[in-house]
Parts: sequence; C-alpha cells; structure tokens
Amino acid sequence: MAHDVHQVRKFHHPGEGRKRAKATPKGRQIDPGAAQEIELLLGDRPRRRDLLIEHLHLIQDKYHQISAAHLAALADEMRLSFAEVFETATFYAHFDVVKEGEQDIAPLTIRVCDSLTCAMMGAEKLLEELQSKAGPGIRVVRAPCVGRCDTAPAAEVGHNFVDRATVANVLAAAKAGATLAHLPGYIGYDQYVADGGYKLLHRLRSGELSKEELLKSLDDASLRGLGGAGFPAGRKWRAVLGEPGPRLMAVNGDEGEPGTFKDRHYLETDPHRFIEGMLIGAHVVEAGEIYIYIRDEYPAAREILAREFARLPPGGPVLHLRRGAGAYICGEESSLLESLEGKRGLPRHKPPYPFQIGLFGLPTLINNVETLWWVRDIVEKGADWWKGHGRNDRQGLRSFSVSGRVKSPGVKLAPAGITVRQLIDEYCGGMADGHRFRAYLPGGASGGILPASMSDIPLDFGTLEKYGCFIGSAAVVILSDKDSVRGAALNLMRFFEDESCGQCTPCRVGTQKAVLLMERPAWDRALLDELSQAMRDASICGLGQAAANPLTSVIKYFPDEFKEAAE
Repeated sequence: MAHDVHQVRKFHHPGEGRKRAKATPKGRQIDPGAAQEIELLLGDRPRRRDLLIEHLHLIQDKYHQISAAHLAALADEMRLSFAEVFETATFYAHFDVVKEGEQDIAPLTIRVCDSLTCAMMGAEKLLEELQSKAGPGIRVVRAPCVGRCDTAPAAEVGHNFVDRATVANVLAAAKAGATLAHLPGYIGYDQYVADGGYKLLHRLRSGELSKEELLKSLDDASLRGLGGAGFPAGRKWRAVLGEPGPRLMAVNGDEGEPGTFKDRHYLETDPHRFIEGMLIGAHVVEAGEIYIYIRDEYPAAREILAREFARLPPGGPVLHLRRGAGAYICGEESSLLESLEGKRGLPRHKPPYPFQIGLFGLPTLINNVETLWWVRDIVEKGADWWKGHGRNDRQGLRSFSVSGRVKSPGVKLAPAGITVRQLIDEYCGGMADGHRFRAYLPGGASGGILPASMSDIPLDFGTLEKYGCFIGSAAVVILSDKDSVRGAALNLMRFFEDESCGQCTPCRVGTQKAVLLMERPAWDRALLDELSQAMRDASICGLGQAAANPLTSVIKYFPDEFKEAAE
C-alpha cells in the first residue's frame, strides 16, 4: 500500500541535528592528472568502443604499463564502464595492467619465446640467464610463439626482435633501445605497379573482367583458405555476396600458431600482392570498409602496411589497420571479430556464421593473408597454372613454414602433396648436422605429431586426418633423435593452457588438467583419452577441439616415450 511521504514516521538517528561531514563521492574517482594525460594522448582520435584496444596500445607504448588511474580515465573519456575497460585490458597479454597498490613495471620488457622450436634451440637456458643478468629497469618474461621459428631462439626487446638470440645480443639490443630497429627490404608500390601490379584490380573495377569470371577462376583452381581451415575461397566470397548489404571485410593476420610465419614473410617481402588481393575481394563482395588485423608481434609488417596504404591512389574501400595484443585465440575468426570490436577475444557460438552476422552485426568476408596473396597469380596465370603444381595426385602450391632440426629453415614454396622427407631433402638442405630425423609436426601446434617412419604421407588438406593430424597452416616442425617427443607434446599443451580464453570449461579446465597429468612420470591413458574426447566434443572453438592432438599422437605413435601408469 502506498504511503504519503509526509505521513511516514521519521526515525531519529544518532547525531541528527549536528553538522554532517561532507559526503564521500561514490564510485571510482578520476584522477585529474591521469584524465589530462589520456585526453592529450588520444588527441582528436574518435572515442568509439571498437577503438578501445587501439587506445590501450597508446597508453602501453607511452608508459610501458597501464595504471588503474589511466584505465579509469580512459573509461571516462570513452563513456564506458571501468569494468568493460578493465576486463578487455587484462584479457590481452601485451597490456601490462598495474592494479592499485602494485609496483610499477620495469620500463623495458624482454620477452623470450618458449614455444616448441625456440625451446628446442635453448630458450629455457636463455631465459634463465637473462633473468639473472638483465639488471635493474629490465623485466624478462616468457612469451608464446612470436612467429620467428626459422631464426630460433627468438627474443623481443620492446618492439625490436632479436633473431638467434643469445644473452649478449639481447642485452646489446636492450642497451641500444626498444623501438623498431629497421624494416626489411620489400617490394614497394612503384616497383609493384611497374611489374604489372593492380592491372587485375583495374580490370575488375572497370567491368572489363566480371565478378563471375574472377570467381570462376578461384573455383577452378580450388583455392582454399590458407589460415588453417581450408574452406574454398570462391564459395566463401559467393556466400557473403549472397547476404543483404551493407557488407564488411576483415583480414585475419593474427598468425599465432606455433611454427607458423608464412604470413609475416609475405607481408614483409611483397605486401602489395596481398593488398591487391584484399581490394579485389572487397570489390567482389561490395565491402565498403576493410579491417586488417595484424598481430602485435609483427611490428614491421604493420609499419610496412601503414606506409604502403598511404601510397594507394584515392578511392576504393576505407582501410582500418588494427593491432592485436597478444592473444592466440584471436586467430579464430569469431574471436577476431570480437577483438576488432574492442572486446575480449571470446569465440562466438555458431550459427550464425560470420558471413551472415559478422563484424558489427553485418555480413563479413574473412580471409587469411596468404589466401588473398595468391588471388592475382591465380586469376592472371589461370587455374591450370595453379593446378599444374602438385605431387602425389594433389594440386596447387603450399607455403610451408619449416623450422626445427633442418639445415635451412624458412618459408618453402613447394608443391601440394609433397612428403615431409622430400621437403627436408629438396627444400631444407637435409637434416641439421648431427641430427637424425625422428618426428614431425605437419600442421603446427594443433596438427598432431607423426614419427619419421610415416614420412611418406602427402602433405595437403584431407591427407592427414585419418592419422589424427591435419596440415592446418602448413607449419612443419622437424624433431630429431635428440628431442623428446613427449616433452614436445607437453610444451604444446602448456601453450594451449596459457592461451585458452577461459570461456568454456572443457578447454579451460581440460588443458590445465592435461598438463598436470602429462607432467607425471607415467601417464594415465584411460583418463587422458577420456579428457581428450571431452575437449574435442564440447569445446566451443578449434583451440580446445584440437589441443589434445599432440597428446594422443604420442600415445598412438611413440610407444617408446609413452609410459603408462600401472592400474
């Protein structure tokens, strides 16, 4: 029953009638100094939510950390809740968030890659020595794969990478400075145009070449997504075009799979071939804007793209170059979209699929860097040219990222269907001196592990699945008789444990429990099998679904290293 407020009995409170103390403002208070610093740092940049991660990078780059005061000021400036900004900042590994009461982080951070190939090349010892010798003002931490497996071990000093890292050259780099040291030599706009670049794009835009003719070339060549999933490119473009507009395009350049570095190679050597393929894709699906997401570990590639975008003639779609922040999960397409929207990179449930409801709720074409890189060659040279390559009844070319115990690691452009033995002997100069071929990863961290006795399997989509493996992004890591296959599987599972986004229990808890079980001297096979199956069946995305592949490979193919616990 409602009451008249004036008829409600007034209760006497102790101290009533005396002068009250000034009320304490509720909620988190904004530090005026921090607010001014954020306002100056952002300048005239838009305050849109999708730019939150870009703005966090501005703070991290300038102050080498992100304080609670700066987070609160940024939230206030962008009209977001502190919780939204905090949960996003703390999700990504490259944002060093300092909570209230915590000590400031050292002004310079050295990250030592501890993923498989770097671990094989002595990363653990390098990390320990650097931690003991780095001195004040320098923080030394572990890092997941930084995409430089061909020059392992690798270390990152600020935004400057050190290949074939030693204590001496890493500390020398730290002394010299943490900014990007130099850009690799690459084919710039003028040279690319002089060599016939952008003629295909002009033909398409002028109507001389129809969309259908271009799509037929991709279909005839059977070009597939080269980021790992292998979905037919032409079919994906048609699916997006079939959705009502407006439409968007997103480029997945978040190449975080341990062992993979092919996209970096192409961006740092011939970026306009990728750019032309990207602009062709946007024209076909009528996307007015393109969001290009490049992992934070590729500063040279981002700088090259920024410079070359500025060289492009006016017109065409609006280009947004976005920077990842150290989250492997953002290589999954729906996580990528969440990150582009300025959020945590949590995978979305499917359906709907991104071609239906993607970035900002619009139909979105998502392609990998290398997929777009091949568009010009396939259309200009013809599907028969592309299909003319291949071995063992396979067709096309594959860019293999080869690392590990070979004499000449690197990106190897080889026929699809080549065997790993042929790849080692014909493209890598054979095994490294003093090493005997023992095992290999045909498709990066999640693609499983096979013994040298199975080195005659054609490497391509669809040829490895029956062995519990897959080619994925064609990251081939070679192990020798001096490497522990069991230790390699544990290294990979630790990577998945660290990189799990935590959204779903099977992956979050499954990877953690798998690491604990794999660290035991003897493995409980029944329990590991049950755990692996649960992760495959119930995880939301490919990370959890494929994380157990190296583990099950050891059990199945390496009985000499697999010791089962007594029942």
